[in-house]
Amino acid sequence: MNIQLKTKRALVTASTGGIGFAVAKGLAEAGAAVVVNGRSEGSVNAAVARLLAEVPGASVIGVAADLSTAPGVASLLAGISDIDILVNNAGIYEPLDFFEAGDDVWDNYWHTNVMSGVRLSRALLPAMVDRGWGRVVFVASESARNIPADMIHYGVSKTAQLALARGLAKRVAGSGVTVNSVLPGPTLSDGVADMMKGEVERTGKSLESVVAEFVMQHRPSSIIQRAASVEEVANMIVYVCSTQASATTGASLRVDGGVVDDIV
Repeated sequence: MNIQLKTKRALVTASTGGIGFAVAKGLAEAGAAVVVNGRSEGSVNAAVARLLAEVPGASVIGVAADLSTAPGVASLLAGISDIDILVNNAGIYEPLDFFEAGDDVWDNYWHTNVMSGVRLSRALLPAMVDRGWGRVVFVASESARNIPADMIHYGVSKTAQLALARGLAKRVAGSGVTVNSVLPGPTLSDGVADMMKGEVERTGKSLESVVAEFVMQHRPSSIIQRAASVEEVANMIVYVCSTQASATTGASLRVDGGVVDDIV
């Protein structure tokens, strides 16, 4: 399959590292002009430089903005135009017991994980509909369907993303615009690598082995019995953004390694 996005312009939120950077790279390799986003100028500039080094000749700009607030989203929107592909990847997660998570925690997760996508979709979808083509993707999580007892606040925010994506797909039905969710499972991102660094040093095992053991301890239903790479997750997202995926909308597409024990 030859995915070509040479005439398209994509915004990938939280794309200075991890899954977001892998998505930005995949879209750039397919020819899309890409807007990289992160919270700080330093991280954004570094990601833009890295992307240009890895995809020579790519069309890339960076916009720093904190998407957990309405003013932050507004500042991002002020720096971009003519977006055809929106990948809502901005999100936070951290284990915290339900009885210790106050309103401030719930508000932070709601605004970062859910309202950032609401605000960006509300601003960018109408022009996609007018042009008769567009792609919106919410990067959710298998935790949306498999709510973790130690991160209920996170799981609820991810379930909300699925509902939002499905509703938006129906709202723009017949327009040529698709809206989908992609649900990664355990993924070997930069953050996970940092988290496991001490265990790698202590045991002398490879990072991949340590993370695989962690996956089987905490997600024993995994069928691939390892973490996915950020590239494996990005591959699904890039496909959903392609012209070839025009009949896929309103869907929740799993890249969870089979963690969710379900045939649907």
